[in-house]
Formats: sequence, structure tokens, C-alpha cells
Amino acid sequence: MTQLLDVANMARWIRRDGAERILVRMVGRLEADLRRWERFEKIPRIASHTPLGVIELMPTSDGETYSVKYVNGHPSNPSRGLQTVTAFGVLADVDTGYPTFLAEMTLLTALRTAATSALAARALARPDSRTLALLGAGSQSEFQALALRGVLGIEDLRVFDIDAAATEKVRRNLEPLGFRVHAAASVDEAVAGADIITTCTADKTRATILRADQVAPGIHVNAIGGDCPGKTELDPAILERARVVVEFTPQTRIEGEIQQMAADFPVTELWEVLAGTAEGRTRAEEVTVFDSVGFAVADFSALCCAREATAGSDLLSEVDLVAEPDDPKDLFSLVGVRAPVG
Repeated sequence: MTQLLDVANMARWIRRDGAERILVRMVGRLEADLRRWERFEKIPRIASHTPLGVIELMPTSDGETYSVKYVNGHPSNPSRGLQTVTAFGVLADVDTGYPTFLAEMTLLTALRTAATSALAARALARPDSRTLALLGAGSQSEFQALALRGVLGIEDLRVFDIDAAATEKVRRNLEPLGFRVHAAASVDEAVAGADIITTCTADKTRATILRADQVAPGIHVNAIGGDCPGKTELDPAILERARVVVEFTPQTRIEGEIQQMAADFPVTELWEVLAGTAEGRTRAEEVTVFDSVGFAVADFSALCCAREATAGSDLLSEVDLVAEPDDPKDLFSLVGVRAPVG
């Protein structure tokens, strides 16, 4: 039987262990996996685009365990009472091909994305960073804040969204958890005094959420908004003056901020910084950008983290996903009607 971690039990796990503690644990798992980057199979995600959104498959394998995530991105969904992003994922045993673990990944992707952002910020932001500016107050916001507090100790937030109700939602959710939340009236107000800026918007258009003149020396930018070809958030001039770090270059050149740049625009992959084979931040006044589009290895890490944390608990159920006749060569025996004898 395949183990199942469904929506209700994913939420129970997060409440049981605490989102911030899970995020810190997930950062550790993700860093360990990125340090063995060369063991993973890597391809850009497989995407089906329509005018309303995108549906994607994100596969990878380390030779022992295979993972794949199904995920969509439909920016107009909230106007219809639906989530912008939904997802589920599977782990499978490479030797047999059997699926071993099936999980919802709408919540888990929020955790995974926040953990990746926090890991990148720890590697690239100034160590004395204390203030986070959130540009976009959607579903990712609270997870981003919790991850950066768990990893860097950040509790001061400056939040701007064109939807004032979304900003108020972030304040309402995070102030009781000990954050100091300033609801900014503009991007300029939000980024004033910030050490880290996270851009987190969903509209799949070429937009300039953040201009170069709004990025002070020494800032680290996590550009994490839902990405696809033709969707950007940053002024190209920011990229031109910054050290740019990505997850997997072939995918980011298609979907990330660097799709605005020349094909030979220089970037560094995050695993290289973590492994010490490439430089991250080299001086305090340097601007660094993590151009994050999400990559399958992070989904692999998140699924493994969830499976390990819930193993042997009542959070897991079993789903009869694989047909298993007594004789593996006689699949028809599960459906056939035997003729009477005599």
C-alpha cells in the first residue's frame, strides 16, 4: 500500500510540530540535498500553458528515490474563490517503480518555497540583516516570514500589497506570533530600511514590481513570485548590478527574472555557493539576487522531510494505488469472470 498524507493531516502535522520548526528542519534537509546536487537527475519542468495559467510536472531522482510534483499556477483563481496554486506529489522506489508516498503539496509547496528562500538568504544576505520587506501579501507571505525568522532571526516586517485586505491578513496572522508588522502604503515605504526584499506576486505578466533605484547597496532580494515565460517582477537594471544566484540555470533562463537578459548573462547556482565552489556575497555593499522559480530537488527534499517526520504516526493513511494480483503476470484475474467448470 502507498502511504498518504492528505490535506487534513498535512495541516495537523504543521500544527503539531509548528511551521517554524518544520521550516528550519526543511532548510537542513534541502541544504544536505543541494550539497549532493550532482547525484540528481535534472530537467526543466514540463509545462502546459494556457491563457489562464499553467500546469506543470516537476520530476527528479537521486537514483534511489524518484519524486514528481503536479502543480498549477492560475492567478485569476482567487476571484473565483479558488487557490492560485495547488499541488500534490509522489515518492517512488527506483528499484521497483512502486509509489511509496503520496502527499498534498499546496501547503507543502508553501513550506518548500519558504525554506528555499531562507536557505538562499542565509547564504547571500548580510549576516546582520534584521528587516524584511514583503512585496506581495498572498499565500506565501506568512511562510516566508516564519522561515526567515527561524533561520536569520528576522521579526521586523514591512509589507505592501495593492490589496490592502491582503496586507491586513498578514498583520492579523503574524503579529500574534511575535512579529512587528508595518503595513506600508507603497513599495518605497516598504523597502525603506529593509535588509532583505522578497517579491512575491502571481500575475503572469512582465511587470516592474521593484525598480533599481529602490534597491539600496547591501540589499538581498528574493525574487520568488510564481514564474513562467513572460512573467517578471524586477527591473533588469537590478540584475545588471547584482550577483544573481539561481536554482537550475536551464529552467531559470526560461521562466525566471533572467529571461529578460542575454542568453550568456552570468549566474551562479545555489548549490555551488553552498558547496563553496562559487562565491556568494563578497562585500557588505554588494546587491545579491536569488532568482527563484522553484525546482524539483526542493520538492524531493520537502516530500522526504514530510515522510520522515510523519512516519509511524496516525497522520498517515494507506491508499490502494497499485493493482497487485496474486500472480503478477495475471492482471486480468482482478476483473475476469471464471467460466463454470463441467
